[in-house]
Amino acid sequence: MTAYTATVTVRLKRGVLDPEAETTQRALERLGFELEDLRSTDRFEIDLDADSEDEAADRAEEMAERLLANPTIHDYEVEVEER
Repeated sequence: MTAYTATVTVRLKRGVLDPEAETTQRALERLGFELEDLRSTDRFEIDLDADSEDEAADRAEEMAERLLANPTIHDYEVEVEER
């Protein structure tokens, strides 16, 4: 088995209200920053052992589908790297 870190980034789909991002964007604009758009994300780093990078990615995908993201309102991305 090899040690991997899977990073799962979860964000709301475009068109889904994101009040946290809207508030943050307005605050940044009041501070003088020009933004086209801002979205909030959740990032999960999962340390796991697996036989291969593909197996680690598959397990992280399953975790995202079953708990970390709601596929109805979220998009997510999984990246895996060897530790």
